Amino acid sequence: MTGPTDLPTLPGNRHAGLLEEARKLQDRTVELRRAVHRYPEQGLQLPRTQAAIRAALADLPIELTDGRATTSLTGVLRGARPGPAVLLRGDMDALPLDEDTGLDFASEVEGSMHACGHDTHVAMLASAARLLSARVDELAGSVVFMFQPGEEGFHGARHMIHEGVLDVAGTRVTRAFGLHTIANSPSGVLQLRGGPMMASADTFSVEVIGRGGHGSAPHDAIDPVPAAAAMVGALQTMVTRRIDVFDPAVISVTRIAAGTTTNIIPETAVLEGTIRTLSESTRAFVREELPKVCEAVGAAHGCRVLAGVDPGYPPTVNDPAVAAEVLALGAAILGTENVEEATTPIMGAEDFSYVLQRVPGAFAFIGARPPEFDPAETPDNHSNRVVFHEPAMAAGVALYAGFALDALRDA
Repeated sequence: MTGPTDLPTLPGNRHAGLLEEARKLQDRTVELRRAVHRYPEQGLQLPRTQAAIRAALADLPIELTDGRATTSLTGVLRGARPGPAVLLRGDMDALPLDEDTGLDFASEVEGSMHACGHDTHVAMLASAARLLSARVDELAGSVVFMFQPGEEGFHGARHMIHEGVLDVAGTRVTRAFGLHTIANSPSGVLQLRGGPMMASADTFSVEVIGRGGHGSAPHDAIDPVPAAAAMVGALQTMVTRRIDVFDPAVISVTRIAAGTTTNIIPETAVLEGTIRTLSESTRAFVREELPKVCEAVGAAHGCRVLAGVDPGYPPTVNDPAVAAEVLALGAAILGTENVEEATTPIMGAEDFSYVLQRVPGAFAFIGARPPEFDPAETPDNHSNRVVFHEPAMAAGVALYAGFALDALRDA
């Protein structure tokens, strides 16, 4: 499949020229991406990344505001005429990995790597800000640029919402759009769907408390290990027998810990894992029922059980109308052959979900697999060997800009 950077502009539509304008910014886009990639930062405090973005936007007519509790950065571009506000988001934190790509701009920070493409998100959003600044006369309203830390488990979007990112333009944003590069999809291909796009991500922990003893005399002890093992099966039965297959849940027990040696029955066993759902109703059901199932199984084995669920990110749910608009936008900018309506959600999670709970919007993926890579062997996001095809970023720049131009065009 040919990537969009090789496509001619489409004649006769209002988006003609956007992709070409994005291509002209490619050197800047790549420069910022590589600068951020070399010095990745994790969590909510990313001062070097924030400074790099601020420097990249310094010559633009954009009002910049630093976060208070975090090193977020918010920009506001005001159009030539009054109107609503639209939000574009790019997350900017890295992962705790040692990079093994061999790139000449590989991470220079031990134990930290941009393995999920957030460096590309930063660069695409910054170049979209530059493209839109050059077309400010076409905007009836304001564009909010949300440069967000702490997506990888730190609830960065929620922090920015608490600090007012949705109202920073002086009026509540009416549309929101987020993009995410994905390493195992063809370069420059847009993918999204209306409705659930990604899952929630809650975690659970179960402590099974028995009575320790000698391994040769289990009848004199209360062994928590078979109780814990029975809970694993019971939780899977709960999923398949008590949850609607068309509104699914995934419960994965990812850690079991018990005992110290071969001839001792331990006092306790611990189960930990993740819960993924696509709706708040199923999410609430699982969070309520999981402890009950574990407690009942434990009681059958004579064990006491302490079970709890820690809430993580909610489901990422695209507004159907906005998703349809983005699909049409993608076809206009990239060509229909480079747009795919996703048939199923992804059970990974994303904290842009907090924005979409409050504002109609859409979250989409843009493929970034290098054309020379074998799809069957391409390292995926979160691999320390992942490589993103940089020409795909031009597609993202054009999509960000096109979304804002559509949302803020005069009626």
